[in-house]
Amino acid sequence: MKKLINAPEDVLVESLRGVALAHPELSVDLENHVITRATPKAQGKVAIVSGGGSGHEPLHGGFVGPGMLDAAVAGEVFTSPTPDRVQVATKAVDRGAGVLHIVKNYTGDVLNFEMAAELASMEGIEVGSVTVDDDVAVQDSLYTAGRRGVGLTVLIEKIVGAAAEEGRDLAAVVELARKVNGQGRSMGMALTSCTVPAAGKPTFDLPDDQMEIGIGIHGEPGRHREPLAPASDIARQLVEPILADIDAAGPAIVMLNGMGATPLIELYLMYGEVAAILEKAGVQIARNLVGNYITSLDMAGCSVTVLKADDELLRLWDAPVNTPGLRWGA
Repeated sequence: MKKLINAPEDVLVESLRGVALAHPELSVDLENHVITRATPKAQGKVAIVSGGGSGHEPLHGGFVGPGMLDAAVAGEVFTSPTPDRVQVATKAVDRGAGVLHIVKNYTGDVLNFEMAAELASMEGIEVGSVTVDDDVAVQDSLYTAGRRGVGLTVLIEKIVGAAAEEGRDLAAVVELARKVNGQGRSMGMALTSCTVPAAGKPTFDLPDDQMEIGIGIHGEPGRHREPLAPASDIARQLVEPILADIDAAGPAIVMLNGMGATPLIELYLMYGEVAAILEKAGVQIARNLVGNYITSLDMAGCSVTVLKADDELLRLWDAPVNTPGLRWGA
């Protein structure tokens, strides 16, 4: 294992310490592994909290800031944050209008955020929740009941963050989050495994001439393994299951996401292939993201997310955002 670390057990805290030094606009609670805005939003506005296991950066801490999240809770690598730490984050950002939890559909995350919401309600904080389950690759994986939550999480955090910034109430923000979740789908693939620092070796063995289609963001197995193919064929295998699962014809927001170790030259090449397939299917790419937004440590590979978008979603997408991982119009 070759990694820029000191000791595996110190990776998370030392990384969070670096975040605090690099981004003075954020406040980092090293004891509870919580990142919040250094300057809270106005009183009377809904706050947005998300989080999960570390190793997916910039998700979630990189999306804390005006126009997006109010707080992110970092678990250990690929491990859900504990309920008490989620509750600390919830309490820290509540501005009197309630808090929305955005939760990826992994059993540990779902249970721990539910417990945190109960703890918060005991202190008089109203909490709404949306569970993101956009992965079309598999149903009932090793870590989930139902579909996994993957790339759509980024798009939900951006769109819902803009709505909360506008001053929508908690019920409206929850409704919007569920609308976005219902209209977006994702599919990913891997060229290599990832290596968890504490494990010190790859999560799974993937021969040099093989690829895994439908991989999860924790190295979970996908739909199948097959010989490495040209980018055009890989794009087809990612996009076709999405289009088979949802009617995406019309305007859409599309993300071509890197899993952590794939260079941008390859991601842009893949985006070209994906865009061509979507265009033939009647999908009009109104907005796009290409880059590393929800990763799996040092995994090589990519994922595609397609969100069917209307004028409201596009307007909220275009609203100003100012975070370490996403920034425009601010």
